Amino acid sequence: MATINFGGVPETVITRDEFPLDKALDFLKDETIAVIGYGVQGPGQALNMRDNGFQVIVGQREGTPSWERALRDGWVPGESLFPIEEAADKGTILCNLLSDAGQIALWPTLKGKLTAGKTLYFSHGFGITFNDQTGIVPPQDVDVVLVAPKGSGTSLRRLFVAGGGLNSSFAVYQDASGKAWEKAIALGIGVGSGYLFETDFKKEVYSDLTGERGVLMGALAGIIEAQYQVLRQRGHSPSEAFNETVEELTQSLVPLVGENGMDWMFANCSVTAQRGALDWKGRFREATLPVLNELYDSVASGAEARRTIERGTTPNYRQELQAELKEVRDSELWQTGATVRELRSRAAENVEV
Repeated sequence: MATINFGGVPETVITRDEFPLDKALDFLKDETIAVIGYGVQGPGQALNMRDNGFQVIVGQREGTPSWERALRDGWVPGESLFPIEEAADKGTILCNLLSDAGQIALWPTLKGKLTAGKTLYFSHGFGITFNDQTGIVPPQDVDVVLVAPKGSGTSLRRLFVAGGGLNSSFAVYQDASGKAWEKAIALGIGVGSGYLFETDFKKEVYSDLTGERGVLMGALAGIIEAQYQVLRQRGHSPSEAFNETVEELTQSLVPLVGENGMDWMFANCSVTAQRGALDWKGRFREATLPVLNELYDSVASGAEARRTIERGTTPNYRQELQAELKEVRDSELWQTGATVRELRSRAAENVEV
């Protein structure tokens, strides 16, 4: 373990130096890791662990698009790919990577497979934290751990293939074996984490739900729509409004902020941009603080979980979702974005190597 100061606040983190892959492999050498669900997080985590040398199998419903994807990724039926119930029987570590709604529906079946000494693994604290709504209460004689990569399964896999790693949080909810902490870290190293920082199930889900609804997606999408609308209403063309709102953000500024920090970005732009950003950021902060506090309170009260469960379990949710996404996709903003991406791709193809 290493103690590192984050903005002057010391935190304990685990890197591959403190817990190398060889140690993780040795610690889990007698375990069969069953990845249940091959949708969002499943492929990245399962493939990374397989490539790292762990004994991994996948559990997925036969005949689904996710089953077909698993076949394309090289999982072999009857050897490393099984129906969910059979994989849960064979696995000693059950990685429950189904959607939150899927976890609720499968729980009676999965609980029956959690015999004494097994491990239940999550990448999200939702089911455990809101168990008054989900009904997910594990048996007392199993370890319950969490590793939550801070990004999509696609990003986890892409960074792993490139030789990097996505940072992850980890937590122990129940330590029946006395080795759950080490087990969580070994699994975190196995899925390809850059470094691991400790949390608990409640903090993970509170921060995750707030982040998704806030800066990561909800707030980002909302402020993009607002700025694009203002520019269009003030007479700017779709191309200009999109480039000044989205293209420059995603293709130039955000990658540089990720690499060097916001202070570097401020220092390396024009005086006009410096003064504008520094003078206006406080206004945006103060305007959004009440909204973000309201959002956090909604998460902590269980209201966001309740809404997610209610919507996610309605029979026609998928059709309603497609209608919502179509409205976004068909908007002038994102139709313009599709054209800009096409032009960007065309320009990249014409660049001489």
